[in-house]
Amino acid sequence: MFIDTHCHLSCEDYEDINQVIEDNRKNGIETIIISGCTKKSILESIDLANQYDDVFLTIGYHPSEASSITEEDLKLLEKQILESKKIVGIGEIGLDYHYGKDDSFKQKELFRRQLMIASEMHLPVVIHTRDATEDTIKILKEFPDICGDIHCFSGSIETAKIYISMGYKLGIGGVITFKNSNLFRVVEAVGISHILLETDAPYLTPEPFRGKKNSSKYIPYIAKRIADILQLSEEEVAKETIKNTKSLFDLK
Repeated sequence: MFIDTHCHLSCEDYEDINQVIEDNRKNGIETIIISGCTKKSILESIDLANQYDDVFLTIGYHPSEASSITEEDLKLLEKQILESKKIVGIGEIGLDYHYGKDDSFKQKELFRRQLMIASEMHLPVVIHTRDATEDTIKILKEFPDICGDIHCFSGSIETAKIYISMGYKLGIGGVITFKNSNLFRVVEAVGISHILLETDAPYLTPEPFRGKKNSSKYIPYIAKRIADILQLSEEEVAKETIKNTKSLFDLK
């Protein structure tokens, strides 16, 4: 059995949500944690989590939303968190400078505001960081009481160890299966106790399905690659990553 700690689930991406959930179960996925990171996707994610016992969620505004989020939106976010027992964290939140830094001030402002909410509500966070490692680490260090998941980690061993020293786990997904990926060096260096499994579905589909739409049902392929790297059984990878996930997100 496995847990997908980060994926996206919407009618826009999948024609039949019931079939997606059924396929997950058939492939040994006991729980998925979906991410609602825009105003629209947050509402849909809450609705889906309420429909399925094995679906939980994190909600928070993605850095790409920084220019449109108001104080009222942040108050609504707090209200949604308080009203739903299925919300297990805040995210994905963070910084993304991939397309430039024109809105970096607004991104950092939004990031800090959501970290404050996480601190006040004693919730873990799911961090999105792309081309913004230095600023991400600097801001996270302002909130030493918070722990969380570095979603879709793709950095260096040195960066991985900095995040781990701050109490964060590393989300490892389909990229680990790519032939040109050096992410295996990070997995070797940090070991299974600091790793979470994720798909980021419908994106970043693992081999041998690369090029097709991703789904949580492909988690076993990610687990197998990690097992091979660490010379563990797939059962050990499942057991340890489930333990890591349940501890971080307080899942029973």
